[in-house]
Amino acid sequence: MGRAIGKNEEEVAVAMMLQIKNRCNPIEPPAISSDGNDSYPEAMLETWGKSPEYAGRGRPPTRKQPQPGWRCLQVTKHRSGGRLIRITHRVVYGDPNEVPSFLGLNTAYVERTNLTSRQMNGRMVRKTLSFSKEEEMLKASCALEDMVYNYGRPLKSLREESNSDQRQWDPRSPAMAAGITDHIWTIDEMMMLLVVPESINA
Repeated sequence: MGRAIGKNEEEVAVAMMLQIKNRCNPIEPPAISSDGNDSYPEAMLETWGKSPEYAGRGRPPTRKQPQPGWRCLQVTKHRSGGRLIRITHRVVYGDPNEVPSFLGLNTAYVERTNLTSRQMNGRMVRKTLSFSKEEEMLKASCALEDMVYNYGRPLKSLREESNSDQRQWDPRSPAMAAGITDHIWTIDEMMMLLVVPESINA
């Protein structure tokens, strides 16, 4: 999946939810843990929420409501003078007793993802000369980064025990683990790949 890019957090949240709905899970949103920004819970509601059935009296309800089974947790870090002083959490959707244990009371995974992205893509690094000034170039560099990470980078956490006597482990990329490809791609392969544009009417 490509990443969502927008001018602000609200645009990013909506774009990300639409990508998830269109490409992965059109029935309901995945369990989501975010920081204290309300953009993501609101985008979940806008994308997957449903209006209550009309009872036949008064105005038909139009305000979307969350559905049973949703899980959304906000983890907020409070700082003072550059130091972390406490962490609070709030269950936005779901059972308050079940959601924290299901998602974990931290944002370690998304922070690790952001760190990896900034290490691979200089345009994602703040306060540097390589920071993107144009959205078109940012999208292009992010697309290349996603391709290299998913197809061309073996991850230690995805490796499998080898049946060969010559090595203990077989390296795997995320795309290999997902069954999309059977080998780790080279940069030459990526550059030679012909991408077929999506149909306008699709």
